[in-house]
Amino acid sequence: MIYRIDFKAMGCHMLAMLESSSPEAPALLAQVPNWFEEWEQVLSRFRPDSELSQLNKSAGWPMKVSQTLWDVFQCAQTAEKDSQGLVRASVLDALLMAGYDRSFDQMQPENIQTRVSTWNEVASLDEISSDQVEKTICLPADTHLDFGGVAKGWAANQAANRLSNHGSALVSAGGDIAISAKLPNAEQWPVSIDDPLKSGEIIATLMLGACGVATSGTDHRRWKQGGRLNHHIIDPRSGQPAQTDLISATVIAPTATLAEMAAKTVMILGSQAGMAWVEARSELSALLVRETGEIFCSTHMEKLFWRS
Repeated sequence: MIYRIDFKAMGCHMLAMLESSSPEAPALLAQVPNWFEEWEQVLSRFRPDSELSQLNKSAGWPMKVSQTLWDVFQCAQTAEKDSQGLVRASVLDALLMAGYDRSFDQMQPENIQTRVSTWNEVASLDEISSDQVEKTICLPADTHLDFGGVAKGWAANQAANRLSNHGSALVSAGGDIAISAKLPNAEQWPVSIDDPLKSGEIIATLMLGACGVATSGTDHRRWKQGGRLNHHIIDPRSGQPAQTDLISATVIAPTATLAEMAAKTVMILGSQAGMAWVEARSELSALLVRETGEIFCSTHMEKLFWRS
């Protein structure tokens, strides 16, 4: 039997599904929203009392952090390295400068205040001092963190791993999906890719086993600031919202954290360089949608399409 639970967390719609014959499965699934609440209280930059907010306020001084924050910080360091510096957690000040200063559901996309300041390259996490033994992090005084590029994928992986002790699990954290294993009898999970230009329509349905899936795009979190159309995907080389010809990028990878990093990397690189970046990595598959509506698939992606 497949059990499911839908809820809201991290400003997004969440979904957890568990195929299991265990009598403990429903009660375990009911705990998933509590897990996300605990993680959000640590990792949210929109909660003034979160652990991440306290870390950002303590910039310039070392702060001892929890295991959860430490793990996600390490995940962010890996994402920066694997993306060749294009996905950086040190983008908070750039996001604030672009107008993304509150949870998106509280923003008025047509009326964001213009900030008078200079765009600068985003600092690398290599510039942040940390102590693995003491679990302390010391941010430079002018550097602050946002884990939007890694937190949802990390949380989806964590939840799916916990559920996997009782069966095959699928967890979607705002579209960042972790699948622990195939369904019984080697059946695969169906996962649809929404059309970013046609509400309610899908581009394709994928049939997937154990993997991670992530879609990054500019179609939802976008707003006008001083006559300029901004979005939340920051190119750290400029410190500005990425200038890209893509409206969305969906990536399949071994884990949700890897898929999330890869999808954002491709969005920043654009369709041509982004697809070349994917094709150079055999563990990745991608489907890209340009602002014009053109759709591009990597070499291995179409093999995952469901066909009746």
